[in-house]
Amino acid sequence: MRPPDPRVSVVIPVRNEARNLEVVLPQLPPVHQVIVVDGHSVDDTVAVVRRCRPDAELLTQTRQGKGNALACGFERVTGDCVVMFDGDDSADAAEIPAFVKALVAGADFAKGTRFAAEGGSEDITPLRRAGNAALNLVTNRLMGTRFTDLCYGYNAFWTDVLDVLDLPPTDLAGNPGRQWGDGFEIEALINCRIAAAGLTITEVPSFERDRLHGGSNLATFPDGMRVLRVILAEYLRARRGRRPGGTGGRDLDNQAVLP
Repeated sequence: MRPPDPRVSVVIPVRNEARNLEVVLPQLPPVHQVIVVDGHSVDDTVAVVRRCRPDAELLTQTRQGKGNALACGFERVTGDCVVMFDGDDSADAAEIPAFVKALVAGADFAKGTRFAAEGGSEDITPLRRAGNAALNLVTNRLMGTRFTDLCYGYNAFWTDVLDVLDLPPTDLAGNPGRQWGDGFEIEALINCRIAAAGLTITEVPSFERDRLHGGSNLATFPDGMRVLRVILAEYLRARRGRRPGGTGGRDLDNQAVLP
């Protein structure tokens, strides 16, 4: 039974975001749990978290990459639902209730989109916009989805969905090197697995702001190619998982955009 007033856990992967976190952390609304996963920062990220949000659970990720950081954070979640939130001030914390509302209304997964009415972006470049559109098209054709914004990291889902994601193990025993899904391709991987499982997805309009300080860790071409590889691999994975005579992940005709 999913509660009508869920406890919300916010997972924030960060790397060298000390100056941004001074603004981001105080803006978070009251939630059940805040988990900050540090990516071996060399600035004052850890000190800022301890000063600005002493109640936050502060972890150090086991390997490198955003995907590994999120996986480490997900393992510590105790809430009823999870919000994936970036620590560079590009995501608006005031939108968290809209994501939770979508879950309570019946969605298994609330997918942020910059390309719906009331959404937008100050940060995305024309090159990244074109790349995202192309990857989005490939995913929709292969996975039977109607995503409008595949490569966006502001998402939320019920905690009971975590097993469906089947993310790489976070422990280093037998898994010391980079694993499939450890990098920025994590959003595409999660979206594909949610779709393949036939779960209900609701898109939520979101506005992406410019990051306050520093530059993005995203490498457009290498990370774009990793996302493409993920899409193709997850399509083949979904096909292998289909039962004889079955349809596998269903076409998401119930996908909706909140007003």
